[in-house]
This record gives sequence, C-alpha cells and structure tokens, in this order.
Amino acid sequence: MFSEKIRLLRKEHGMTQAEMAKVINMSIRGYQDLERGVMPRSDKLLAIAEFYQVSIDWLMGRTDKREVNR
Repeated sequence: MFSEKIRLLRKEHGMTQAEMAKVINMSIRGYQDLERGVMPRSDKLLAIAEFYQVSIDWLMGRTDKREVNR
C-alpha cells in the first residue's frame, strides 16, 4: 500500500525516483527499495508526507483522507 502511494504521488508530481531520493536525502537505491515495499524509517516517512502535503495515516493506509489535519 505505502509503496503504491508513493509511486502514485511521485508520478502525479512528474518526478523521477532520483529526484525524489534527493528531496528526502536518500540514495536512489534506498528510494527504489521504498517503492518495492521496504518500509521507511520514521524520518523518511515524515519527509515524504511533508513534501507531498499528505497525512502519514493516508500513506500507511489507515485512512482514505489524503489531507493533513491541522
């Protein structure tokens, strides 16, 4: 679920895996692993959610609401 969502978000923003890896300060291989199903560390999860302005709960499949509750 997480891997599908980050792939969807990356494509919606017209970014490559290399570009996204740079944004969240990861190696390209590390980012590719996330899109293959490896679960991220909490700091990377937060960085992804903040960059895309989506909730961590949505990324993790706990809710259908993308938006962050502020």
